[in-house]
Amino acid sequence: MSATTPDTAALREAAALREAAALREAAALREAIGQGSTSLGIELGSTRIKACLIADDDPSTVIATGSHDWENAFVDRMWTYSLEDVWAGLQAAFADLVSDVESRHGVRLETVGALGVSAMMHGYLAFDEKDELLVPFRTWRNTTTGRASDELSVLFGVNIPLRWSIAHLHQAVLDHEPHVPDIRFVTTLAGYVHWRLTGEKVLGVGDASGMFPIDPATRDYDEELVARYDRIEASEAPGLHLREVLPRVLPAGEEAGRLSEDGAALLDPTGGLRPGIPLCPPEGDAGTGMVATNAVSPRTGNVSAGTSIFAMVVLERPLAQAHDELDIVTTPAGDPVAMVHCNNGASELGAWVGLFRRFAEAAGTPVDADTAFETLFREALDGDADGGGLLAYNQLSGEPIAGLDEGRPAVVRTPDSRFTLANFMRTQVYGVFGTLALGMRVLANEGVAIDTMFAHGGLFRTAGVAQRFLAAAIDAPVAVTRTASEGGPWGMAVLASYLRAATDGVSLGDHLRDAVFAGGESDVAEPDAADVAGFASYLTRYEAGLAIERAAVSAI
Repeated sequence: MSATTPDTAALREAAALREAAALREAAALREAIGQGSTSLGIELGSTRIKACLIADDDPSTVIATGSHDWENAFVDRMWTYSLEDVWAGLQAAFADLVSDVESRHGVRLETVGALGVSAMMHGYLAFDEKDELLVPFRTWRNTTTGRASDELSVLFGVNIPLRWSIAHLHQAVLDHEPHVPDIRFVTTLAGYVHWRLTGEKVLGVGDASGMFPIDPATRDYDEELVARYDRIEASEAPGLHLREVLPRVLPAGEEAGRLSEDGAALLDPTGGLRPGIPLCPPEGDAGTGMVATNAVSPRTGNVSAGTSIFAMVVLERPLAQAHDELDIVTTPAGDPVAMVHCNNGASELGAWVGLFRRFAEAAGTPVDADTAFETLFREALDGDADGGGLLAYNQLSGEPIAGLDEGRPAVVRTPDSRFTLANFMRTQVYGVFGTLALGMRVLANEGVAIDTMFAHGGLFRTAGVAQRFLAAAIDAPVAVTRTASEGGPWGMAVLASYLRAATDGVSLGDHLRDAVFAGGESDVAEPDAADVAGFASYLTRYEAGLAIERAAVSAI
């Protein structure tokens, strides 16, 4: 009998064919990287700066990634990041990406076909005529703009949240801050980085919609509201004209400048990155979240969970009235979106997981972060549907929807509560969704229908846990795609890749459907009736217990 049976020969031949195909694919990928047939997205998140490189012929596939951890600072009672940290972090993230490309593919990254920058939305970066920063960067996390927010909401007839750039600007005017007469340019973090890379003072419409209200007809700042604002500021700040200080607005798909020599040196001080790369409009993390989850069409929405947590729902029609809990922003293409934004997301949950990791280490059985999260999340599945009588508040900073100017994280229980690890972990995850659920309840009362809510962010990496609890919190199906953990940086890379498709007249929605998500896999969690009822019971206690948080802010 032959030592090589027909079946063995066939297996060997199939293996050889697979190996040859893999070699051809690897060679093609190296060629694409060398020729710049790629798109790069960089996002400055609250705790990480991440870079993501994708191939133009398959935007759903990530070629390489890079990242850098950073943290905001609380200086003079303001949450801020220094501009030095911005550039050090961007350089570190890009260098990490270059290293990953070389390690995976054996080629040095010198250019890309398109580049895009995104970052945390809102906030306040003000510059003078010499392009010097006038006051330290004020991030979205600051809640010192209450008077401005109230006045502008009445003036405009739409909700102007505390974190919006126009609220920060108007509060500076109201407070007669000395820098106001010197303002020549106000932008967001993404707009600032893009400006330094290209020299262009522009902003994607999605990010711009978190600076100032957008007119859906023009997909630009609402001219009537601009005129109203300029009229009321004629006496307080006579030299301040919004159109002159706000960045120009661009929809997704328009070229927004090219990487200059100075910009290339800022991003890559080694000199390896070549200038001349076209950039798409800079966007906010809300917009990249919508793109990363294919949630840019009416009756779809997405939840992005990180340091903050927010939900975006694309509207079929205007809301009946303005609501303090809701922002009206836009997709990167300029379509209206209702946004429920909560300043506090998964940071407190992460701190508790870190505490348990330290216990395991002290006990002589250390575990890595992924293992700790998965173990504790799986434990949460065994908890009572209502959390067993426990309450978890994740507020590290102020939370406008909850009526909190400052935050005090807390775990509260009654003497007869069922204090188990499973209930503790379930309520920690519930706590991430608590304030979000209060805002989503307002949308539901407006009759806004959601066919599917897409979720992304590291919180959803453990399959079937946070996704299931979110479905209970909003009583709607929640889908997680295989690209969900890549999140905003991948979404920004997709927006950069859209530059080419847009020149052919393809809409953003069609590009996502046909070129990015075609055949994509997703896991959908339908709301479980017992979980829905349990979370509703939890939310009732949670809302009543916010008085505890207010008392803690006052007392501590």
